[in-house]
Amino acid sequence: MADKFASERNLKFLLHEVFDVVSLTRYPYYEDHDREMFDMVLDTAMKMGRDMLKPCFKEMDEDPPHLENGVVKVHPMVRTYLRESGDGGWISAYAPYDVEGQQMPTTVRAACGFIFGAANYSLSVYPGLSSGSSHLILSFGSDELKETYVPKMFTGEWQGTMALTEPQAGSSLSDITTQAVPTDQDYYLIKGQKVFISAGDHEGADNTVHLMLAKIKGAPPGVKGISLFVVPKRRPTADGGLEPNDLVCSGVYHKLGYRGCPLTQLSIGENDDCRGWLVGEAHRGLRYMFQMMNEARIDVGMSAAAIASAAYYASLEFARERPQGRKIESKDPTSPPVMIIEHADIKRILMFQRAVIEGALGILLQCGIYADMERVTEGEEKERYTLLLDLLTPIAKSYPSEMGVITVSQGLQILGGSGFTDEYTLEQHYRDQRINPIHEGTTGIQGLDLLGRKLVMKDGRAYQLYLEEVRKTAAEASADEALEPYARRLESALETMDGVTRHLLGIAASGRIELFTSDATLYLEMFGHVTVAWQWLKQGLALRKGLAGQPTENELKFYQGKWMTMQFFFHYELPKIQGLATRLLESDGLTIGMKEEYFED
Repeated sequence: MADKFASERNLKFLLHEVFDVVSLTRYPYYEDHDREMFDMVLDTAMKMGRDMLKPCFKEMDEDPPHLENGVVKVHPMVRTYLRESGDGGWISAYAPYDVEGQQMPTTVRAACGFIFGAANYSLSVYPGLSSGSSHLILSFGSDELKETYVPKMFTGEWQGTMALTEPQAGSSLSDITTQAVPTDQDYYLIKGQKVFISAGDHEGADNTVHLMLAKIKGAPPGVKGISLFVVPKRRPTADGGLEPNDLVCSGVYHKLGYRGCPLTQLSIGENDDCRGWLVGEAHRGLRYMFQMMNEARIDVGMSAAAIASAAYYASLEFARERPQGRKIESKDPTSPPVMIIEHADIKRILMFQRAVIEGALGILLQCGIYADMERVTEGEEKERYTLLLDLLTPIAKSYPSEMGVITVSQGLQILGGSGFTDEYTLEQHYRDQRINPIHEGTTGIQGLDLLGRKLVMKDGRAYQLYLEEVRKTAAEASADEALEPYARRLESALETMDGVTRHLLGIAASGRIELFTSDATLYLEMFGHVTVAWQWLKQGLALRKGLAGQPTENELKFYQGKWMTMQFFFHYELPKIQGLATRLLESDGLTIGMKEEYFED
């Protein structure tokens, strides 16, 4: 098993040389931090990844959670890691000082999340879920809910979750049937079922706090009738204890990958005594939940990039140690075989992996910067960052997820037959990775979100801001002789995408909405490739500065390796948008015209 799973040097390059995260400290909210603090946090995350998460990576896969006498058994490290995450302030890092938080920039926390996910994806999600759900309570809950639940979630004693999905209602949340019946007390009686709830119950925490969507009896139909509730597994009592809340785990799903975290089915209120407490106003639950869902979508993208990173380093280690074949021009069959990393096609695969991972990281940390700037600005400037973050969220979720599956698959290809066995970690990374295009909204849903909602919101304002951002980078790069050809390639790609966008918006304006959205997933893919090219050009600008600054021998290798990888993306990956554009401009409604009965033999 490869020792390395993530590049701390690359993370620091992105944080400091590309995004200048220290510049955030000029704002009062982040003024207590500095570069030394950020680097110390990153160093600590790497140490935790090496010493705590990585050692149990395979164990958690080989001995997955299971339901035993009503208790979900998990690896012992779950409890240890949750407490360590609480004690170290990792769960509360996002929160302000007045609730015992760290006021840590989202961008720095995201980089640490990448490290944890690369070391052990399944283990990393437990505190992440508690962080997101506690943020939801702090944002919209009453003072009583905040005081009752958040402190224990921050310490890692209580597990937080998001409970949305039901057996008959997956992504179609308007069809949920879990019901909340008002009482003359301060709580509602909740009844229903939830499925596919990550960390929905386990012995690693003393309690589980579900942020649950339900419909109050008599609520309006559809999404307008959805409310949000805090529904604990065990409810606090007046004397400071806990008592059962008529909520039980009725099953644990057996999964392809991501096996170290239980995916549970919950039975709620079978004895008509499950109490839930309303968060915010009635019938506004989906609006509130979108805060956690959007955060989770970016987290899924980060996890996908992280798994791809771990797979890349496992592939790289194998390629450096595996002798096979000879140089193609060699005529002497008695000459010793070379390490496979000397073969051009192996280098191509490794460059592809790296180009995707480090480009995806750029998108994800860019979202972190927008989130941080949204927090510290006001008025039109704040709206600018909000719109850019909204627009990029489906890209940040889907590009790393979809391309991450391909990168791990290609990494497995480097190992050949060995990669198909469990002697190496690639097969586990491949299985773990496959959940990410599904988690928190499938790729198809992300495509509909981008094309059908984000592109047209505020009369297309978010899209126009995006074009400004990309063109600004291209203009800056055009002034550098070495970068100018890549700036032109990006500008050309942007014009191609903009032409497709205008074509599709024309279809929407004509009222043919099904045709407009029928290939939204392909549009999402094209948008992702252009966005990653933008991020690589931004990295190229930082690389040129680094190369001009008399780097050490090791630094020179780092910069040159990234420079070659940037070139690879522009020459190998970005041209793929041409085929997508051709298809998107045809607009013949082929998939719409296909009938269900035609799929039969």
